[in-house]
Amino acid sequence: MAIAPPRRPEWLKVRLPGGDNYQDLVGIMRTQTLHTVCEEARCPNIGDCWERRTATFLILGNLCTRNCSYCAIAHGLPTELDLEEPERVARAVAEMGLRHAVITSVNRDELADGGAAIYAETIRKIRDYRPGCTVELLIPDFKGDPDALRTVLEADPEILGHNIESVRRVFKVVRHGGNYERTLELLRRAKEWGYTCFTKSGIILGMGETREELLETMDDLRAIDVDVLTLGQYLRPGPDYHPIDRYYTPEEFRALKEEGLGRGFKYVESGPLVRSSYHADEQAQAVLAFRAAAASQA
Repeated sequence: MAIAPPRRPEWLKVRLPGGDNYQDLVGIMRTQTLHTVCEEARCPNIGDCWERRTATFLILGNLCTRNCSYCAIAHGLPTELDLEEPERVARAVAEMGLRHAVITSVNRDELADGGAAIYAETIRKIRDYRPGCTVELLIPDFKGDPDALRTVLEADPEILGHNIESVRRVFKVVRHGGNYERTLELLRRAKEWGYTCFTKSGIILGMGETREELLETMDDLRAIDVDVLTLGQYLRPGPDYHPIDRYYTPEEFRALKEEGLGRGFKYVESGPLVRSSYHADEQAQAVLAFRAAAASQA
């Protein structure tokens, strides 16, 4: 007899989107023929974030070459590469008046560079269209290709994100095509090579990990000097996806935030509805202020 999934608690219920700013951003995205991870991954915060005029652009199309068992983004083999996309993203950033832009993508493992050149061009175009706007990337692992990573870093994003998503044991089950050590290596290289961007990673809770494993994963990230950590609840997109093991309470998320800060992360965003780019504009201001303060004391 199948075990019924745990019932979704009250603290995970959100309002349906529909404010004026939300509708305005819908219009901008459709006019520029753009995708957002907010929509493709069915993010529960879309109403909140879009009403605050923040969104995470999804580049390189909306078909992922990998099939992670927790992710709602469609998978398959993409058939084209849109070379005009970076300019359309930049125009949207300017039209939205963003101070901080977040760019992510599907995996494009069929491309020699995994799409790194498109990432770099998107940063350059944003700087052309919206000078002064900071840029945060949430990149795939590029199959561990150091040249692809360097292409992205040479474009000088302020924040480089790559999510570890789960603990080592669960990672092997839910991230088909990924590799736990390869994720750590990507984040380590960004610092070891001397680039000044802050590094960021995220963990999804409720996929079968233990608290001890969570703390070990935090330690792994701090051992390579990751600056920013996000912790959020896994919400199963449908019955064919990885099952939910448990729902963490808001109190547990607060306790885990303290654990992260105690380990030396400069900023920890932790809560049931937190996703990688949730309140990313506030995180960017916090870490950049930290950088300015450190520079003044040097």
